[in-house]
Amino acid sequence: MERALVLNASDEPLGITGSRRAAVLALSQKADILVDSGYLFHSATEAFSAPSVIRLRQYVHVPYRRPSNSPTLAGLKARDGQFCAYCVKRVATTIDHVRPRSRGGAHAWENTVACCTRCNARKAARTVKEAGFVLHVTPRAPTSTLWLTLAMAVPNPKWAPFLEGLGLDDRYPVRELVSA
Repeated sequence: MERALVLNASDEPLGITGSRRAAVLALSQKADILVDSGYLFHSATEAFSAPSVIRLRQYVHVPYRRPSNSPTLAGLKARDGQFCAYCVKRVATTIDHVRPRSRGGAHAWENTVACCTRCNARKAARTVKEAGFVLHVTPRAPTSTLWLTLAMAVPNPKWAPFLEGLGLDDRYPVRELVSA
């Protein structure tokens, strides 16, 4: 199913929705279609383009929400770029605590990284230095939930002008994600 980027009336990205929901918002005069996807929706009497980017007509106030204190594997993989934080060769399949929990390390964003099973087993309950590993990512808490929403979905190349300058992830700029 096609996805659509939803912009607030102030042009800031709010999130991602399905193309059908975006089309309903546009047809009910709640949003304007800025970019269409090239696909067509058909009704009994007409056909129209499925939206790829829409802008809401009225500003929606979004209260500040603190990111979850409990990292998940999906969230860590999105933050760390899907690959192991130590070997950067294999796809991450586990969560590793930089400072092991057995040594007082917390299960928090600042202490966890996405890791492959092999590196996680080799590191065991040792610190990164003791294991002789190099940490290729800086574990940090997400600044907002928007980056996670965008990182989980594969960005559409048509979204690039609307996402530039957001600082979703310093290591993987949106421009690189979109061109991939």
